[in-house]
Amino acid sequence: MNTEKKQTSTNQIPPWTTADLPEPDPISWRRWTRFIGPGIVMMGIQIGGGEWLLGPSVTAKYGGGLMWLATIAIILQVFYNVECGRYALYCGEPVFTGFMRCKPGPMFWVVLMLVLNSSALVPGLSTHGAAMIASLILDRPPTMEDRWLITPLAYGCLLAVSLPILVGRKVYNMLQAIMTAKVVIVLGFCLILGLTCVSPANWWNVFSGFVKFGNVPVSDGQGGEKVVNAIAERWETGQWPVIATTSFIMLGAFAGYAGGGGLANSTYSNFVRDKGWGMGAKVGAIPSAIGGTSVTLSHVGKVFPLTDENMRRWKVWWRYILTDQVIVWMPGCFMGMALPALLSMQFVQYSTITPEQAGVAQAIITADGLRNAGFMEPVAKVLWIVALFTGLMVMLPSQMSIVDDFSRRWTDSIWTANQRVRNTMKPHQVKYIYYTILGFYVTWSFICAYFFSNAPKLMTDFIANFNNLALGVTAFQLLWINHHLLPRPLRPKWYQTAGVTACGIFYLGLAGLVFYFKILPSITG
Repeated sequence: MNTEKKQTSTNQIPPWTTADLPEPDPISWRRWTRFIGPGIVMMGIQIGGGEWLLGPSVTAKYGGGLMWLATIAIILQVFYNVECGRYALYCGEPVFTGFMRCKPGPMFWVVLMLVLNSSALVPGLSTHGAAMIASLILDRPPTMEDRWLITPLAYGCLLAVSLPILVGRKVYNMLQAIMTAKVVIVLGFCLILGLTCVSPANWWNVFSGFVKFGNVPVSDGQGGEKVVNAIAERWETGQWPVIATTSFIMLGAFAGYAGGGGLANSTYSNFVRDKGWGMGAKVGAIPSAIGGTSVTLSHVGKVFPLTDENMRRWKVWWRYILTDQVIVWMPGCFMGMALPALLSMQFVQYSTITPEQAGVAQAIITADGLRNAGFMEPVAKVLWIVALFTGLMVMLPSQMSIVDDFSRRWTDSIWTANQRVRNTMKPHQVKYIYYTILGFYVTWSFICAYFFSNAPKLMTDFIANFNNLALGVTAFQLLWINHHLLPRPLRPKWYQTAGVTACGIFYLGLAGLVFYFKILPSITG
């Protein structure tokens, strides 16, 4: 194949082998569980920092007027995720491996991805989870003086989130089970409370905000900020409003966490492979430490010849990807952004959080507002506990996914790119690399949790804004591999290319604005 000749001339990774594309089950609502998988895992992973921390923070400050940023972020990420799925369906490899098949060679892409993945070295969500456990123990929101409790709890959380992925036939299987439970519990709690306790005005405020394109924060002339529509302002006054730059970091983080963000989106290709969709069924998956003895993973991917039968099967597999993203992931992300924001708008006004507790997670502020909103004492106590437990269900599984994501990404890199590993390690031994990396990552996270335990929100803002850079850069590289490594009939259409291009521009633009207005002035003085 021409693609094989191209790839062997531009890198050191062996060319793909070939096999026929597996026959997919037909998509039917009677068999809806067959095509529920990577999308709901991604949704569970990504109902985390953005949805439970930054979404409520933004709506608490600006109302629902800036939710349109989430609309753009989520829709553009659908295009990105679909292209990750395209690559994995064709060859059974994650897109990171596809990057390493390009010039100037694997080592360049390993170094670049290591830099772009550096935000994963900051364990913000486990620290937030520890703060929620501390709230339950202390029966109040924690303060800076409670670091003695939060730091060891953060260690315990990091250790606890690593244990579930030791068991199960495939690591993916445990992720799917936990993330499905998380989605049901978190969105179920928010929906029930929203339907019973949130005013219609707040419902309208949040959901109408998803289409209020052009709303921006500006100075109110009194030391605060207000939201105006830039397009309407231009129409009425002939001038564009001056956007307040004081909140650029928070807004950049909000858009960065809406949906997914950073290299986490590229992991969709890993999940498509491990679910066994397309050629992933021919390549294998990462086995669990316990119970995964029969699971293997090929060092390189497999592709299929473009016969009529394989192309018929491809069209069905492609509908799997579209259904997974458009019917499952995208609506779930919108609900994941909207529902916690509803609770924040309704109840944060009743919180007793003091200025010295300003770094406390917005989820704790919402829980505190619920407890002080005027419910009967027993009901208020239950709502306080359930809200914090729901917050834990948000933070800890998402931190577990970050542990897995980091370990998985670098396992796949070593497994495919390192010639010694390819020559000496058998297909069932990939778990040794995965769990070694996981052990080093958890150890590093223990160290990092200590230094950042007094600033969990700072960690979240840093991670999200750095993720914008990573998502923007990899969007263009994703387009490159799908247009150059895949056969012409399987390449993205013009509108799909336009969607991923817009994704890259959007996220690089956000990263550039934060750098120009917030980071550069601090460097230059």
